[in-house]
Amino acid sequence: MPDTADGPYDPFAMIRATTGPELHAALQGVRDAGGAIGFVPTMGALHHGHASLIETARRQCEAVVVSIFVNPRQFGPGEDFTNYPRPIEADLALCSDLDVDVAFVPTVEVMYPAGSETVVRVPELSRHLCGAARQGHFDGVATVVARLFGLVRPHRAYFGEKDHQQLKIIERMTGDLAIGVDIVPCPTVRESDGLAVSSRNAYLGNSERKQAASLHSAMMSALTAVRSGERSVTLLVDMIRREITAAGPCDIDYISIVDSETLADIDTIGGHARICLAVRIGSARLIDNVAVDAPDASG
Repeated sequence: MPDTADGPYDPFAMIRATTGPELHAALQGVRDAGGAIGFVPTMGALHHGHASLIETARRQCEAVVVSIFVNPRQFGPGEDFTNYPRPIEADLALCSDLDVDVAFVPTVEVMYPAGSETVVRVPELSRHLCGAARQGHFDGVATVVARLFGLVRPHRAYFGEKDHQQLKIIERMTGDLAIGVDIVPCPTVRESDGLAVSSRNAYLGNSERKQAASLHSAMMSALTAVRSGERSVTLLVDMIRREITAAGPCDIDYISIVDSETLADIDTIGGHARICLAVRIGSARLIDNVAVDAPDASG
């Protein structure tokens, strides 16, 4: 990367690839040298949560690829595909600033060529949590990630833990299909008040933004209760619900405590569990989760 202090800032100093052949040519030297390729798939509107993934990939790999593609197949009817933010120049500038080697910015035609019909589905993990209300969403996620893996052919791919369900689906898909990519989970990046960083936070007004902090606060209250001996999932979910609704008007899609691996609902805290929730505040649908392992959990 050039020293930007010596001249005007150039967001296109890295390689910008838009097709598979351009991407392969950009990475051939790294492959020939035996270097590891790290991959961060995104839908753009990059923020410091994405930056954390990129920085982790940069530390662990000889080359870093970031894809920017708003995937139409993971949006359902009435969802925000058309209005989803697409600040491509700012995204490319951030990638350049973080020393990304290749920004892959494909079109829909590149990602889904005419006549393509294959759908990748992870049915059991997809039926829980967000998948229950967003039919087909995770089919779209799994399909686009599988396609991106085939194009980029990375050694490692980096995903945030904020979307725990997505992470588990990608892990399962990658293992089931023997794709040969190491999936690297990365901790959720949070604002100072605990709100998980998300592109959709931009949809929140000032009062809604303050209200949104209740999601993390409520989960932390439940976690404190678990550490004090509470094991009833019903009571813990009720505690979380009351704290969130007390903070202001909202629509709760779900508050669930599930097995961390299978994502199945549990009745009693034990072993490795996860509090997962999705809440609509104003026009923003916010998701979050925290690990809630019982003190006697092992492994």
